[in-house]
Amino acid sequence: VSIAVGPAEIVAVIGPNGAGKSTLLKSLVGILRVTGGRVLLGDQDVTNRPPEELARRGVGYVPQVNDIFEPLTVLENLEMGGYLLGSGRVRKRVEEVGQVFPALPPMLKRRADKLSGGERKMLAIARVLMLDPQVLILDEPTANLSPKLADSLLREHVKRLAGVGKAVLLVEQRARAALDVASWTSVLVSGTTRLEGRPQDLLQREDFEELFLGAGPARPARELEEKENE
Repeated sequence: VSIAVGPAEIVAVIGPNGAGKSTLLKSLVGILRVTGGRVLLGDQDVTNRPPEELARRGVGYVPQVNDIFEPLTVLENLEMGGYLLGSGRVRKRVEEVGQVFPALPPMLKRRADKLSGGERKMLAIARVLMLDPQVLILDEPTANLSPKLADSLLREHVKRLAGVGKAVLLVEQRARAALDVASWTSVLVSGTTRLEGRPQDLLQREDFEELFLGAGPARPARELEEKENE
């Protein structure tokens, strides 16, 4: 597997259940050990560095579950997200994050367990934004959301992150929704990149659905680029 994401880009990793998508993300952020290959942050090798160090270096990770502190208020969740900052910087950062997510400031005093599913996901992303990461890694942010809320989260919130210059690596089970917002997509099957390319090119392939479902023979990941250069 070889994946790269740059500033203001959204790279989506899609594939069938059990393809290794979440395992890939956990390996990138130091939760699982990498036994082969390297993880690079810019030109720095950060393979198997602990999550805390990666957070200090500008990598933000939003897990699929346990992504907020439910008994705390929205403001307290944000303050927890800025644990590496001084108190004065935390207050300023809350204001800055509120500018990225305008729906957030009016709910600062609400308990997190009283939020809707979409609001919880927005808070989870905002909490990670408190440290102003340059790279955001999102593990199935639309899990358990209705199709309408899922589309809203991706189109409004995730695209907004790329709009402010963040590099976004997104694992998503809702393939069509992910393709709508991504600038590049990688199809992962059984831990291997079967196909990658621009979303509009993938959707034109007759074998795309077959590959996404994990059936059929493997194809070279760079096949699209080779065809374009013919």
